[in-house]
Amino acid sequence: MSAENTPNIPTTTGWFEFVKGILRENPIFVVVLGLCPTLAVTTQTINGIAMGVSVIFVLVCSNVIISLLRNFIPDAVRIPSYVVVIASFVSLIALLMQAFTPDINRSLGIYIPLIVVNCIILGRAEAFANKNTVWKSAMDGLGMGVGFTLALLVIGLIREILGSATITLKFAGMGYIYNFGAPVLGDPSVVNVAQVLTSPAMVMIMPPGGFLLMGLMLAVIKHRKNKKEEREKALKKAAAAVKTANKAA
Repeated sequence: MSAENTPNIPTTTGWFEFVKGILRENPIFVVVLGLCPTLAVTTQTINGIAMGVSVIFVLVCSNVIISLLRNFIPDAVRIPSYVVVIASFVSLIALLMQAFTPDINRSLGIYIPLIVVNCIILGRAEAFANKNTVWKSAMDGLGMGVGFTLALLVIGLIREILGSATITLKFAGMGYIYNFGAPVLGDPSVVNVAQVLTSPAMVMIMPPGGFLLMGLMLAVIKHRKNKKEEREKALKKAAAAVKTANKAA
């Protein structure tokens, strides 16, 4: 999730804004924003996916509206206006979840309404949508939302597998729970895959496990980034030495 993975795309394109949010400026793994809902909802894979999809919807819609109105919103009421726009879309997604996915809505609890003050969404509204075209703002919101969702998916998968020995992909009465622990009989929604984690580490689905995993992942990403920077410095130094030697010759 770092700059070395970003393709060479012209910085003036909407596609660049999309890829930027997934890789170079991933909200969780690079910018390190939105950690409160990240640690709270990733106890099950499906919760992370649902939270991510909700954030994508709110990010894209709020970015588009704020970009459209950017020349009409007075600076004095800029932030309150953003909150009103964001809250409107959060209310819509909350009502949809209550109607169609009540189980997930109960699992996510207060974290759906708290999207209103999510620093990722407010940050993109202030730093990007307020200064760019509708198309770029939409792609920026989509990229940031997808990057956020992928991060939640990875964290949720690891925490649920290690902490519960399951992968939950069930919502609204559809889908399955894939079980990697002791066999569960009599429930058609549970697929017994393999008995590889008969004693899961419960701490992984608790707050300390979330902090531990998040810290380890950020440390690995930072280590890779530092190694890349060291290689680049060494290459530049070697190139400068060769250039100096050529001039001397």
